[in-house]
Amino acid sequence: MKILQFPLTGITFAFIFGIIVYQNYHPESIFVFGSILIGLVFMLALHFGCKRKPICKSFFGILTLGISFFIGLATSIFHNESLRQNHYLNQLAEETSHQITLQVNEKLKSSAKNSRYVANIQNVDHHKSFGKVILNIRQYNKIQDLPIGSQVNLFGTIYKNKNPFNPNQFDYGRYLENQQIYGQIYTDEKQMVIGKTESTLWSRFSNFRTEIIRNLSLSQFKKEELNIMIALLLGQQQDISPDVLRDYQLAGAVHILSVSGLHVGFILLFVTFLLKPLANTKKNTLIKLIIILLSLWSYGILAGLAPSVVRSVTMFSFVAVGNHLRRTVNVFHTLLVSMLLILLWKPSFLFDVGFQLSYLALFFILWLQPLLAEIWQPKYKVTQYIWDILTVSFAAQIGTLPLSIYYFHQFPGLFFVTNVIVLPLLGIIMIVGVIAIVVACFGKVPSVVTKPLEFLIELQNNMIQWIASYEDFVFRNISFTSAMLWISYFVIIAIIIWFKKPNFKRLVIALLSIITLQSLYISTKLETHNTEEFIVFNARKSSIITQRKNKSVTVYSNDSILASLENNTTIQAYLVGNFCQAKEKKRLQNLYYFNNKKILLIDSLAIYSPKIKPNILIITNSPKLNMERLLEVYKPQQVIADASNFKSYVRLWEVTCNKEKIPFHYTNEKGFYKI
Repeated sequence: MKILQFPLTGITFAFIFGIIVYQNYHPESIFVFGSILIGLVFMLALHFGCKRKPICKSFFGILTLGISFFIGLATSIFHNESLRQNHYLNQLAEETSHQITLQVNEKLKSSAKNSRYVANIQNVDHHKSFGKVILNIRQYNKIQDLPIGSQVNLFGTIYKNKNPFNPNQFDYGRYLENQQIYGQIYTDEKQMVIGKTESTLWSRFSNFRTEIIRNLSLSQFKKEELNIMIALLLGQQQDISPDVLRDYQLAGAVHILSVSGLHVGFILLFVTFLLKPLANTKKNTLIKLIIILLSLWSYGILAGLAPSVVRSVTMFSFVAVGNHLRRTVNVFHTLLVSMLLILLWKPSFLFDVGFQLSYLALFFILWLQPLLAEIWQPKYKVTQYIWDILTVSFAAQIGTLPLSIYYFHQFPGLFFVTNVIVLPLLGIIMIVGVIAIVVACFGKVPSVVTKPLEFLIELQNNMIQWIASYEDFVFRNISFTSAMLWISYFVIIAIIIWFKKPNFKRLVIALLSIITLQSLYISTKLETHNTEEFIVFNARKSSIITQRKNKSVTVYSNDSILASLENNTTIQAYLVGNFCQAKEKKRLQNLYYFNNKKILLIDSLAIYSPKIKPNILIITNSPKLNMERLLEVYKPQQVIADASNFKSYVRLWEVTCNKEKIPFHYTNEKGFYKI
């Protein structure tokens, strides 16, 4: 691979490794910056002392990689806002109410009960502070969206991010922390005072985007088609209905709803086409470059600067600069430089799923697609066009397949059909859509533009819905570990290298990689199947208990949960994460036996026999109990209260248990309980 011969490759990967190490270990700042300083001193000594000797060149290269690694650590430290003294995390001793002033920075997808925003803290109890939080505003009535840049004063509590409350659950708290968001505020529209709207570059673009959307909505667009168009061209997916989004996911077309290289590349071509009449003088080419760069980055900001948008805009900016300098742009070098610059600016992007998928897809398109294209050379333009779409789609899917399965545990089998049908139509939608966006910048869009665009998007939605209806071709609930993820990429790369230039040595490496993956899969299944455990889950306003023996799981719950178990994300995440299956579904019972332990469950009826002497006591559905008498009769080793109980009851039970020195576990605060 020629890309490995590029010096920046090693530097970039060492830098990325530094970011990953910091994410997991958080070394001290003094150690990191001291190591960089020592490394630079040694590097200068080698450069001026013995730079002509081969051994010195080797040491110089190793030092360069080492310094790059520590710069990755240093960059993560520099961007870790929670380390600064005036960050709100360092000003709040506990989760109590405070007088808070904040500024709205970004609109998020609303939940069933709350309008949600990303906001920047400005003051806490009249002391200057900073940091990002999620602002949740309860929706008693449909309130108007807050303008970006609005200042909000409220009296409330900042709730810090918490670990997952159930096994194998998505760690939303860590996801937020990767974006430097460490807490959430829940408030009411009546409890806050909206102040002035501060005008910044970000707020101007955001409110300008809102104005464009408002003008489009006034143009007699159908609601669903308008939401799809806003996602396609402006990167705002908040208002797409769950059913439509699900269809795009099942059809393998959800990527077109995120602004990425396809969309940014089209903007580059469109702006270049508009600038064609300008003569190619030295002055005019510079003007063209400035206009192209301003257009790309303005569009990027307008689309919300998501990781995939930043990656695409940065890459195409390098392409534009390369064309201006009349140089042949090496796409692999551009890919590496753009990645390094983006991570220097925001290292947390490395842990964003969209960032990872977009770079992997682009890398495999650039590397694998030319090899696939050589397999067959069609004679006709139409077949050549379809073949190109297929090879590009296949290359991108191969590159992102392990990562997609790891994160989403499913794979759309009809992605080939989707891309052949949707991509040509998407090109036409982009052309008409850009015209509609440009017109919407100045006012209402005429029906001569909106009606064809509405028809095209409706046609696309119908095609996607038709493909998504074949759910048998969607492979769901695929168990996949992080170790299997890394080995899978080793397998893919080994096979491609052998395919590119077949020989015996490469074939052996490819076969050994496949055997390694198979061995890992078998050993993982054996390890997970030799397990017995009893779990009380944290399920809001309900009770879920599982008893597992090897790969067979018995689920105990109420009828409504058992009837929709296949759609219960809590249970499905547990089953997929542990390579097991729900063999039995039973209603909750009052007595369980597990590993020589007697477990008694007391529900809302509060019926129990004094003759039973349980080791563990589970309380559900807020029974009216005399806890002191109950503990005196049973003397359990552990008391567990799940999230179906009233909080006021739980507080009284906890006080009583602490008084009797009996361990008390409340799942709504400490998460699931496992035996």
